[in-house]
Amino acid sequence: MVALQMQGCHNINLVTPTHVMPQILEGLLWGVEKGLSLPLVYNTGGYDSLEALELLEGLVDIYLVDMKYASSETGRALSGVSRYGEVNRDALKEMYRQVGNLRKDSQGLAVRGLMVRHLVLPGHLEETREIAAFLAAEISLEVFVNLMPQYHPEGKAREMPPLDKPLGREEFAEALEIFRRAGLHPLL
Repeated sequence: MVALQMQGCHNINLVTPTHVMPQILEGLLWGVEKGLSLPLVYNTGGYDSLEALELLEGLVDIYLVDMKYASSETGRALSGVSRYGEVNRDALKEMYRQVGNLRKDSQGLAVRGLMVRHLVLPGHLEETREIAAFLAAEISLEVFVNLMPQYHPEGKAREMPPLDKPLGREEFAEALEIFRRAGLHPLL
C-alpha cells in the first residue's frame, strides 16, 4: 500500500476483503507507521456483518457497496444466502453512519463517503423500487448511486427466466425513472 502511494495512486481499493480483515488491519497499522495516508476504499458485495464493519470504523474512508437485491427471498434464490436484504440494509446504515455522503477533493477525487452500486436485473424492477425507496428514506437523497445496466446472463442464469436474457433498454430506463422519482440522482 505504501509502495502504491509512492507511485501516485489516489486510493487503496480493497475488493471483497472481509475474509482477510485481520491481515488488512495488521497491514494498515504497519502502513500508517510508514506514512500511508491514502483514502482506503472497502469494496464489498454488501453482505457484511455489523461486527466486522464496527472494526473498520475510523479506518475506512470510502465504502463501495453493492445492493444486489432488496428481498431476502431473492438473495436466497439467486445467491444462496439467507437474510440478504436485512443484512445488506443494516450494513449500509452502518457504513453511512461511519462515512456519510460522498465527498471529493479539489481535483474531483473521492476522499470519503458511501458509494452504492445496483445492477438492474431483468424482471426484478420491484427489487430496484425497494432499493430506491430504502436509500431515499433511510440513507440520504444525496447518496452516490451507480445504477448499472450491464447485466448479461452467464452460467446457470441462462436457464432462469427472466434472468436468461440481457437487460432491455426500456427496463433500464424504467429503473432510472424509479430512482429519480424517489428523489435520487443515480449515475450511470
